[in-house]
Order: sequence, then structure tokens, then C-alpha cells
Amino acid sequence: PGCTLYDIGDGILNLEFHTKMNALGAEPIEGINTAITMAEEGYRGLVIGNEGQNFSAGANLAMLFMYAGDQDFDEINMMIAHFQNTMMRARYSSIPVVVATSGLALGGGCELSLHSDHIQAHTETYMGLVEVGVGLIPGGGGTKEMTLRTSDSYQVGDPELNKLQENFMSIATAKVGTSAYEARDIGFIRKSDSFTLNRSRLLADAKQKALDLADAGYTQQAQRTDIKVQGKTGLAMFEAGISAMKYGHYISDHDYKIASKISWVMNGGDLSAPTQVSEQYLLDLEREAFLSLTGEPKTLERIHSILFKGKPLRN
Repeated sequence: PGCTLYDIGDGILNLEFHTKMNALGAEPIEGINTAITMAEEGYRGLVIGNEGQNFSAGANLAMLFMYAGDQDFDEINMMIAHFQNTMMRARYSSIPVVVATSGLALGGGCELSLHSDHIQAHTETYMGLVEVGVGLIPGGGGTKEMTLRTSDSYQVGDPELNKLQENFMSIATAKVGTSAYEARDIGFIRKSDSFTLNRSRLLADAKQKALDLADAGYTQQAQRTDIKVQGKTGLAMFEAGISAMKYGHYISDHDYKIASKISWVMNGGDLSAPTQVSEQYLLDLEREAFLSLTGEPKTLERIHSILFKGKPLRN
């Protein structure tokens, strides 16, 4: 339920979502895991994409709202951990995983894209990490991944904090690329990813990319342990900026709290000096921050407004 698997020939498996707005709830997440298992056992690669209008508008907020309203934080913690593990499995499977994005690729849909081996994006793709709008931070590996990509971009002599701040602001302001090209400029789509202009060619192009990766001798990667974070130095700089925004009445008290959580994760917590950490270390920080925000009444108010009024709330 919630997704379908197809053999699309030449040793490539295709996973399609078909929930409302292709929200990533429990069933699509299980579908991703099942698809990866099947692909690893008998296929050359996996394409995740569909013929629908949207790739995925994000995670299933209704389920999260129900658990948060009941203060069932153990269930939320397990749900986030399962989501994170699924994203990491997509990144570190033994077969290439290609996503074919079109329309909305927001929140969890963006996080799945970030963890794929390759994005084949229709040019009309609207991609972004928009969790701040519902009082949360990206909790499915999105915050970790943007930290990793920042670390990978450093060159000798670079102003590292400035580069980190750019990606911090992309998350903290829920920036959305209104085309695949703009999403690449923001950093959600890599220079190595590909674009498709003709929507009817999208799945065929994604399938060909999966075959190209397999033919090139795709090998399973090891999880990263060399992500540079800034520790107290970054926390102090970000705190100054966030506080100025708060006292200038540009952001609310709750926005300040959310931004501080993002800063905490992206700087690697209260480390005494810049150092290298693992992906799992950042995922644990990310999950803890996400979980703490689900207990905030103002976060529940934001989720309620999206679910029942269909519009964002700035509280």
C-alpha cells in the first residue's frame, strides 16, 4: 500500500509512490526498504520516481501530529530513526539508487533526493527543506547532509563559517528552488546530477543513468567519518546573528528556538574546537533536536494550521 514496484527492463527496478501528494509515511518508507532489498538481490539498480504531478511533498504530518499530540515521544523517536536509516540505506546500498524528481520535492522528498546516488530532475522541480514552516528541522538526514556538503566544499583558505552560514540559511529560511537550476544553485542538486526538459522522458533518462552507474562498476560506499564541524566557534557566530534577528523583530521566539537547533546540529554541538565527526554523530544530534521540537506547543500549532487550514502559521 502507498507504492508500487515495477521491473522496467534491463535489470532496473522502479518504485512509484501513490499516496496523497506522495507523502512519505510508514508505507512508502517500507516500500523504499523493500525496493532496495529486492534490487540488491536481483537487479542492477533502482529508480525512485513516478508519472504523477509531484515527486513527494514531504513526510506524513498527520501521523506525526497524532503522536506528538499524545506525547508519544518514544514512537516519534523510532519513526525518525527509521526514516534516517532508510535514507542512509538509499545512500549506502550495493546498487545505484537514482531518483526522478518533478513537481514538489519538499521536506522528506528533498531528503530522499539528497541521499540518492544521482538525481534526474525534471526542470520543473521545486525542491527544498521546508520543515521550519511546521516548527521542525529536517530530521531525515537533511540537516546532516547539508553539513556534509558544506564540509566537502571547503578549500584551503576558505572562510568556512561563511560557507556553513549559507547552507544554514537555506534551511532556516525554508528556501525552495523554484526550478531544478535554482535548486542546484542553492546546493540541493549537485553539479553531477542531470536535468530532463521533456517530462515524458524523465523515467527513461533516470533508468539510463542507473544503467550508466552500474556499467561504470558501482561499488558500495562506507559511511563518512570525516565531516568537519565548527563547534563553539560556529555556535557563537550563529547565535549572534539569530539573536540580532530576534531582537530586531524579524523572527519570532519560536523561529529563534528552531534556528538555534539547526545551528546546534550543523556545528556539531558544543565541541571545544573545529573537528571531524561521523554521519551517525550528526544524525543523532538531528534526531534529538527534531524530537525536542515535537514537544513544543507552537510547533503543534504550526502543524495544525497546515493540516486543517491549509496555510502556514507564523507564531
